[in-house]
Amino acid sequence: MSKTLVIFGATGQQGGAVLDFVLKDNELSQQYSIRAVTRDVKSEKAKHLAEKVSVVQGDTADKSSLENALHGAHTVFAMTTPSLGPNAFEEEYSTAKRIADVAVEQGVQYFIFSTLPSVSKISNGKYTNIVPFDAKAAAEEYIRGLPIKSSQTFLAPKQSSDGTWILSRTHSSRTRYPLIAMKEDGGKFVGAILAEPEKFEGKRLCAATAFYDIEEIVASLSKSSGRTIKHKQVPDVEFIKETPVMPDLFAEYFHYWDEFGYFGEDSENLVAWAAGHARGKLTTFDEFLVKHPFRLE
Repeated sequence: MSKTLVIFGATGQQGGAVLDFVLKDNELSQQYSIRAVTRDVKSEKAKHLAEKVSVVQGDTADKSSLENALHGAHTVFAMTTPSLGPNAFEEEYSTAKRIADVAVEQGVQYFIFSTLPSVSKISNGKYTNIVPFDAKAAAEEYIRGLPIKSSQTFLAPKQSSDGTWILSRTHSSRTRYPLIAMKEDGGKFVGAILAEPEKFEGKRLCAATAFYDIEEIVASLSKSSGRTIKHKQVPDVEFIKETPVMPDLFAEYFHYWDEFGYFGEDSENLVAWAAGHARGKLTTFDEFLVKHPFRLE
């Protein structure tokens, strides 16, 4: 008899990647029956999913709704989206906590949470405004204390007056980015956990194919788009002025990243370990761009 795998965010990139991977994997598709949770079961994406898996309505702010969504589940893949406003940390943290608490109450045996590193802790309190990271990290810490087995897993270039395209960042060209083709490969990390849950119990997978420095990234983007794209390191004041969405958060985030690494100490080895355990070959950045050419308008 198959085990019920409940997937939150099934109509989005992360949850959708997990769902697609499990369905296509010969072994996992036999082990797990999928229940996709969505806020709007009448949406076009939800209707499309309903042709392949069970789809249920779930409101993460409503405990009774979660109880229904998680009833009889064996394994849960949970993720949270960042909140905005003055209570952003508490809202996102509470959402993750609520899902996890109901999962325990419903007898869920395994919980996979999409987390991020705690910027404020890694930087020893130097950077405190990267709320989405800190909220997820706090939720992860809370989940680790629950009686349940668990595992934790923009800004486009702008054209300059000489016709080249500039990718502006506050950090240098030596900064390295962990990249992942989420739709193609996100499920391969979660799939590894689903295939061998005991092996990954209590583990955190820093999911990415590899690290790429900015010069490598702009070179690949230039080749894909057929346009000349260059990286430009700019001061905070210029970056903040040109960034319309959460400019202070991103400026601080980039400084944290330069000083402490994306996942903190030993980031590159953490990514290499996770990539080495992914269930299937991962997509390189250049391979991703062949399938999804980069376009500039």
